[in-house]
Amino acid sequence: MLTPLDIENKTFSKQLMSGYSVEEVRAFMNDLLKDYEKLYKENIEYKDKIDVLNQGIQHYKSIEDTLQNALVVAQGTAESVKQSAKVEADNIIKEAEINALKSVDTINKQVVEKRLQLDDTKKQFDVYKAKMEALLISQLELLKEVNKNENS
Repeated sequence: MLTPLDIENKTFSKQLMSGYSVEEVRAFMNDLLKDYEKLYKENIEYKDKIDVLNQGIQHYKSIEDTLQNALVVAQGTAESVKQSAKVEADNIIKEAEINALKSVDTINKQVVEKRLQLDDTKKQFDVYKAKMEALLISQLELLKEVNKNENS
């Protein structure tokens, strides 16, 4: 393949009358044309390859952008899920605390009721005991009187 230096340094032999040799010039021009066509075609092929590679780069840049957007969306979604879970956990804790307070309140009421029942039962027992004592004392008095009457 001819180089630009070959073209620059090419000399043609001179004819005495008409100048350069027509056949040498034609042969050189044919060689130059062949090389130029070859280079021209290669240049077109390289430009096409560059276009294809640039399209590939654009495709991968598009994929990268899509992945970055997906990552941002995923991070946002993860943050949203995290916040929702925290809110739900806080609500569950509050509900559990409310239920625990209700349970404690119910148990305290039951304790008060049972204490009142116990006090009532103790009073009833004291009343029963007092009646039994009075009954026993009156029966004892009767027995004493019966014994006195029998002895007299």
